[in-house]
Formats: sequence, structure tokens, C-alpha cells
Amino acid sequence: MPFATIPPAETISGPEKRRVILVAIAILIVLAGVGIWAAVRPGSYGASKNGCITVTLPSSTGGGLMHQCGPAAKATCRNAFASHDRISALIRPQCRLAGLGH
Repeated sequence: MPFATIPPAETISGPEKRRVILVAIAILIVLAGVGIWAAVRPGSYGASKNGCITVTLPSSTGGGLMHQCGPAAKATCRNAFASHDRISALIRPQCRLAGLGH
């Protein structure tokens, strides 16, 4: 039977330990950098403003992001203020932030 006995684990030498520690530190630095970057620069779909709306809507995958600017945003806001359903209620505050509110 091959592998009937498991060979004993080899000990890690001093230089190998340093290499493992340096790789772990490098990974932690990269992860911290990504975390800081994500917190400081969240993306181009920021808050609704200057004629652009960004709305998080319920969808089959949990939540969908709707981002519109210009004529599309104006039409969406016009429809949201004319309707009284749940989705329109979510859109109206973002229209007001974008300066498209009635």
C-alpha cells in the first residue's frame, strides 16, 4: 500500500521562517491598502447630485444599483413623483438630492 506511513514533517529553517513572515506581512499590507483605498474612494457611483441619481433597489440578487444622469434621470424622477409605489418612494429622495425634485 503506497502512503501507508506518513513521513514526519520537516522543520522550517530560519531563512524560510523569515520568508514566510515577509510574505504574510506583504499580504497584510496589500489588504490594508485595498481597504483604505475602498474607504477613501468608494467609486464613481457616489451620492445623488448634479442631475445624476444613484438608487439601490431590491432585486432578485438582493440589491441592484440604478445610476442615471441627464434626460434619463429627469424622466425617472418625473415618473417617480407621478407614482406612489414602493420603488418610486425609494427614488424620490435621490431625485431631490440631485436637484430634480418637484
